[in-house]
Amino acid sequence: MNYHLNILVADNQKLFSESFVSLLNSIQGPPMRILETISESELILDKVIELEIDLVFMDLNFSNPDSMEIISSIKSERPNTKVCVLSAYTDHKLVKKAFISGADGFYSKNNSSEEILKCFTELEIGNTFLSDGVYITPPQKVNGTAPQVNGKKTNLYQDRFLIQQKLTKREQEILLLITKALNNKEIADRLYISHQTVGVHRKNIMRKLNVKNTVNLIRFAIDHQLI
Repeated sequence: MNYHLNILVADNQKLFSESFVSLLNSIQGPPMRILETISESELILDKVIELEIDLVFMDLNFSNPDSMEIISSIKSERPNTKVCVLSAYTDHKLVKKAFISGADGFYSKNNSSEEILKCFTELEIGNTFLSDGVYITPPQKVNGTAPQVNGKKTNLYQDRFLIQQKLTKREQEILLLITKALNNKEIADRLYISHQTVGVHRKNIMRKLNVKNTVNLIRFAIDHQLI
């Protein structure tokens, strides 16, 4: 029986999944079978195991479980399954986090579809793959100017997803409770930690989001739909 590469595409935007599958079917690459497209994060690992998937293309914009957890679980349960991230977000910290979680490649949605064949080739021979313009470490500035993607400067605060990536899960929990007007002691009682620890987390959240007081922190959370 001829060998086929069993592929799963996981993205919470169904229109993108359908377009991406059409793209995969159009390239002259290794024989493949698109066995599943998934938009629910809780189903991804089960499908990878059930269908004996060789290669997963997945977006990072998943939660409960989040994408990094899913990547780690896939690599733990099926170490030989390749995972290639599909994302429009290319901040180097996010890219590094994906590879630490176990990703084998990072394909930028901002780049040309022509890269997909190169991606397949690199992953099939056991190499990692990075789209053009994607970096694991900070790219060097040119004449003091930040790098650009498709002619636009990257902006860490462009939407809720990237902002949330700056905060740990505990910090996100505490931010939610802060927006409910709970003080440090009340938050500490809810989370079974000390109020001093809550104070440290509160300061770290403000520093990461570049706000100076609780009023501005709550306003920031509301404006960026973090709650």
